[in-house]
Amino acid sequence: MDLVYLRTFREVALRRSFTRAAAELGYAQSSVTTQIQKLEQSYGVPLFERIGSGLRPTSAGEELLVLATQMLELHQQAKERLARQSGGTLTIGTIDSIAAYFLPAILQQLRRQYPELTIRLQPGSEDTIVGQVKAGEIDIGLILDQAATDPALEWTTIREEPLVLLAAPGHPLTRQTIVELQHLEGEEWIMTEASCNYRVMLEKLLRSERVTCRIGLELGNPEAVKRCVMAGAGIALLPEMAAKEEIHRGELAALPFRHSELRLELRWCKHPKKWMSRALQGCIALMEQQGE
Repeated sequence: MDLVYLRTFREVALRRSFTRAAAELGYAQSSVTTQIQKLEQSYGVPLFERIGSGLRPTSAGEELLVLATQMLELHQQAKERLARQSGGTLTIGTIDSIAAYFLPAILQQLRRQYPELTIRLQPGSEDTIVGQVKAGEIDIGLILDQAATDPALEWTTIREEPLVLLAAPGHPLTRQTIVELQHLEGEEWIMTEASCNYRVMLEKLLRSERVTCRIGLELGNPEAVKRCVMAGAGIALLPEMAAKEEIHRGELAALPFRHSELRLELRWCKHPKKWMSRALQGCIALMEQQGE
């Protein structure tokens, strides 16, 4: 039974008047009359009787008043508890770079706001994450890419994420005022895994410009890539967020290299029918603040 009807019934029973109940609820009196009639039809009993000029609940109405009051109070309690909800699980699908360098501060703030919340990070490739969001297996996906990859999902760009070409301090390329593609001929590269989208972009660009790409090492995570670059094993391309601290400390050199085809955007995506819990709304708000 619609709780609106029960609320109307309670007002009529307490005020002993259709007119006063209508005024209290902001309804037309005809609307109150109709709702009470529908309740009586549903329960199959009269709920009010007129004695002289007065109105009072029947014995069935008195019983329903007790039950309706309990139901409405429980409904209010449910609303209040869910409004304060801080528990449950939030599952975020993302790639290693974002998990390591963008999300930690956000997750710390989120845990302070929702201390009972369980947060799960589910690592994977961009394609895997998009598929999991589409299938409803994760709440939100956070990826680096050039464009929204699936129009069936909702996409929001947080910010552009620069890609930086890294070398050890003292590498010959650090003496260049500007590093051009032809300067990369014959250089030894330390690459991320073959499925990494910015590696794919880089290799495509080098092939199109006929620049020889010599891969000395292929490593599975940005930390390993950075360590090998520091040791002088070659040059590497990584998102700026992954190397910002080492560049600031002088442990890595960011070469003066930029190309319009080597650009990424940090984006989140979700299923358009995904229920927006308070924790998910909070997570999105924090991510977008971080991107400003």
